[in-house]
Amino acid sequence: MSDPSPVSLEPLYELSDEQLDSRIQKAKATLGDSCVILGHHYQREEVYKYADFTGDSLKLARLASQRPDAKVIVFCGVHFMAEVADILSTPEQVAVLPDMAAGCSMADMADLPSVEAAWQAIGEVIDVENMVTPVTYVNSMADLKGFCGDHGGTVCTSSNAKKILAWAFEQREKVLFFPDQHLGRNSAVAMGVELDEMVLWKPTEPNGGLTPQQIKDAKVILWDGFCSVHQMFQPAHIDHFRKQIPGIQITVHPESSYEVCIKADHLGSTEQIQSAVRESPSGSKWAIGTELNLVNRLKHEMPDKEIHFLCPTICMCSTMFRIDTQHLCWTLENLVAGNIVNPISVPPAVATSAKKALDRMLSVM
Repeated sequence: MSDPSPVSLEPLYELSDEQLDSRIQKAKATLGDSCVILGHHYQREEVYKYADFTGDSLKLARLASQRPDAKVIVFCGVHFMAEVADILSTPEQVAVLPDMAAGCSMADMADLPSVEAAWQAIGEVIDVENMVTPVTYVNSMADLKGFCGDHGGTVCTSSNAKKILAWAFEQREKVLFFPDQHLGRNSAVAMGVELDEMVLWKPTEPNGGLTPQQIKDAKVILWDGFCSVHQMFQPAHIDHFRKQIPGIQITVHPESSYEVCIKADHLGSTEQIQSAVRESPSGSKWAIGTELNLVNRLKHEMPDKEIHFLCPTICMCSTMFRIDTQHLCWTLENLVAGNIVNPISVPPAVATSAKKALDRMLSVM
């Protein structure tokens, strides 16, 4: 659909917060059930409050797929999340991303040509198709999920990575895990894999910087990728809080480094972190190692508990932060006018392969 007079974005930045709120609420009411707004846990609060559903990326995509009456899925997250929503939704639904600049630096650290080159290089050393299961973190582009689907692999989330790795080892003796080395390492250690059984594949170096013998000996080949937010947390931050606040509990996301994770009292996904803090008794003291918006939201929600952000500097998902109330208002008002802006459409062949990988994961969960 097209309208000769689409809504412009720039004038919205001249409006007050109250004016934007009024226009967003009016657009939501007009669209009704034909539109569903999804808000990731790391989203800024002023956008998060408008979400019909909140959660992590996979949970949100699955919820959207259960709303066939919603013809448009507005994903207030980052690009790969909207891709998953497009893959899991019906052909009649359209996923949109309010700001196309909302990407993920971790997802960008592994692209299809680099992974295909790594697969070929590993295949020159071992029988890669029969010995290696590729596993991609959900925080990756659709074509990498498709690669895993085509090569007998699957997808994982931060909450099910350990279970998915167990499944992967049942298929073949080795795993190629991308793009986040830390989630792969922490999950493998949790299921009993030794650190010296893991190697780091550096895509910018010949053969990933590994010798043929290292590839042959490795049980897990980790991609050299990471989350810029969770990489900021350091063991010294945990030591500081333990010294300053006796009895404090430390919970961190498994995208944090191994050195941080082994010092923490609790390790979990965004959903698991929230559950741990919410289920703790009044008066509990916590230092949380994950994105700042989520930590601040928990602090506001539970004033009866002492909640701290683990890092002394600000660590927020700057790309997700690009989605602001102006972009949300612009998206919704264009939908009211009959214009779909920033649609995210995964090519059918890629979507088919990616869904194969996602379905394998869902069958294991």
